[in-house]
Amino acid sequence: MSIELWTWNTPNGRKISVALEEMGLPYTVHPVNISKGEQFNPDFLAFSPNNRIPAIKDSGGPDGQPVTVFESGAILIYLGWKTGKFWPATQRDQLTVLEWLMWQMAGFGPMPGQVHHFLGVENEADRRYGLERYTKETRRLYGVADRRLAQTEFFAGEISIADFAILGWAWRHERHQVDLADFPNVKRWYETMLARPATQRGLEVALS
Repeated sequence: MSIELWTWNTPNGRKISVALEEMGLPYTVHPVNISKGEQFNPDFLAFSPNNRIPAIKDSGGPDGQPVTVFESGAILIYLGWKTGKFWPATQRDQLTVLEWLMWQMAGFGPMPGQVHHFLGVENEADRRYGLERYTKETRRLYGVADRRLAQTEFFAGEISIADFAILGWAWRHERHQVDLADFPNVKRWYETMLARPATQRGLEVALS
């Protein structure tokens, strides 16, 4: 049975395509063109009530019953539960994965996303303030990641769903004006992730 991935070519969408490829799960892509407002279609809102991509439908959910999941972090946790892959066996190790997953969801995503926004603001005064504020915070978060990756190969020790979540946004480092040479441990991790064939497939599959 194939998972339906409803998504678009964004960092949050790429988190899930990478995870699905890494976990070896069959899936079909249903593009949701957010530039045309398709995320507000009633059929999509029925299972993604926050009108955001990605969302999934899995006909083979818990107890063999269909399930839908919205929010990229929840989807990653669900896929980890479903497959047992990239999701640790012990609660102690699961907590570490969840810490770094929540770090991404709360900061390393919203902050560079604001950089993307303010780069496109035409009013110079508005653009300057927002860009300075969110660029500073984005670079702080890269510093947090760099210090963590000085201690361990992947964010939670072993490769996990947290790495897929963070990669989705690190994949856009050039767009939010970050040179990975300034963060050598992040650069090493990023190159390690990109060298994985399944990750490559997840970043290259057509989502739009």
